[in-house]
Amino acid sequence: MQTANTVIVLFLAVVFLIAGLSKASGSAAGLSGTRDVNVPDGLARLVGMLETLAALSLVVGFALDNLDLQIYGLITIWIIMAGAIFFHFRSNKSRTAFPAMLLLLIATFGIASL
Repeated sequence: MQTANTVIVLFLAVVFLIAGLSKASGSAAGLSGTRDVNVPDGLARLVGMLETLAALSLVVGFALDNLDLQIYGLITIWIIMAGAIFFHFRSNKSRTAFPAMLLLLIATFGIASL
């Protein structure tokens, strides 16, 4: 079970570090996905910062073998993905919510495997 947790934590850390930095920088490419579901750019940049912090929490928690930091990171990712799913359904783009649903499921497995 420890190996599965390691893979999940490191995978999520990489994905959310890249996505978070992309959104937080305010680049057009990073904000295009959030603009598609009518999320204001300011909120999207804040979400990007939270994604980056969650990814760093996972990396530092893994490096220091600190389960609390990993749990905080995973729960933050879970909440962000739940919000992403909400915004996709609110803008009637439920088909594009699949990546957020998949990442929410992976974060759930990550939490359960700690």
